[in-house]
Amino acid sequence: MRELVRKIKVKSVLNKQKFVDDWFLSSYSINPYSNCSFNCIYCYTRGSKYGEHQVPSLAVKINAPEVLVRQLKNRARKREYGFIAFGSATDPYLPVEKDLKITRELLMIILRFKFSVNLLTRSPLILRDLDILKKIGEKARIPKELEGKMDTGVVLSFSFSTTDEKLARIFEPGVPSLKKRLDTLKKCKDAGFTVGAVFMPLLPFLSDSEEHLDKMFKDVKENGADFVLASGLTLYGDGPHDCKTRYYEVLEEHFPELVPKTRAIFGKSSAPSHKYQKELYQRFLGLCRKYQIRNKIY
Repeated sequence: MRELVRKIKVKSVLNKQKFVDDWFLSSYSINPYSNCSFNCIYCYTRGSKYGEHQVPSLAVKINAPEVLVRQLKNRARKREYGFIAFGSATDPYLPVEKDLKITRELLMIILRFKFSVNLLTRSPLILRDLDILKKIGEKARIPKELEGKMDTGVVLSFSFSTTDEKLARIFEPGVPSLKKRLDTLKKCKDAGFTVGAVFMPLLPFLSDSEEHLDKMFKDVKENGADFVLASGLTLYGDGPHDCKTRYYEVLEEHFPELVPKTRAIFGKSSAPSHKYQKELYQRFLGLCRKYQIRNKIY
């Protein structure tokens, strides 16, 4: 079934961040699409301030390439080089990208102006663009703050909330299978790229246990991950389509026994308690040591 997508025009496509992102090393972000057809139940953009400017249905920023040329030309002239993050709000390799090729066009422009990229995705469609990404990695001008720390202008990150297929089908109904994601990670590593796994979000009492996390680490390590980043779940909004509402509805349907425990660690906040987060982080660090894998990109 062909995915429905609207075409919209934007005045800006390159978003300048106030500070360099500690996790993804990015100074800028780009989202070629608005909204997302992967339909993850826990998606933080639904109900949060990060989704305020998204259109109601899936849309492609059809004039993004011409807008990016103007914006990057200006940044390059000022020598304001930095990593550009793809996938901060919407996956850059949604199924419609196969035909529309907007992400590919944007990467060609980034290559032209010699900026670096960190691409976060859940899709094997990224393999189509390894030719351009390899050239970006070779030609990109590394930001001054990362000189001596990074020897490439490309980082490829793959997102997982679990590596249990049954659990993934419940909370990530439209996302490519875990096997495809792991295979894609390995192919990118074999092609010579710096690759990592992003465990965001880990689901309370479902994918955050020592046993479950150990399996996740084992799976990504075996497929070549150079680093792992992780964080807990955040839940925003009280509207019918907001992630907090949707998450508790799905939890009630499939894991009703976990609803009281989950509500207890969140209380009235959008994030789990400090105690929960601290314990999760210590568990994560222990597994990084066990599997000898970095907990940051470099």
